[in-house]
Amino acid sequence: MKTSLTGRCACAAIQYEADSDIEFAFQCHCRKCQRLTGGGHASAFALPVSEVKFTGKITEYEQDNEAGVTTHSGFCSTCGSPVTSRSERFPERIYIHAATLDDPALFHPSFSVFAPESQPWDNENPDLKKV
Repeated sequence: MKTSLTGRCACAAIQYEADSDIEFAFQCHCRKCQRLTGGGHASAFALPVSEVKFTGKITEYEQDNEAGVTTHSGFCSTCGSPVTSRSERFPERIYIHAATLDDPALFHPSFSVFAPESQPWDNENPDLKKV
């Protein structure tokens, strides 16, 4: 059974809906995500691009990561909320920031990435697998 997921940015100029199971959910501690969210990590989940319908205009910031892969950080140009991320490495997948969910309790991360880059003041969940 697929889950109905809905969410939006802070001002609701961007909204999304998907009838899809979350592929996976994670915490990312890379410096790019720290700067993007203004916190110690990004909390995100993956969905197939084909399963998500967005309304409103997502503005994207493009940059290369340490591995030379281009990533696109999507945000609302009205309120500045980070909403999405995507990578040219996995064009069929979109990552959505967990805080945008209308029901954030649906977010259950199962692993963390870039754990060595985590900040000492960001209390990482010790139960998450590090990949």
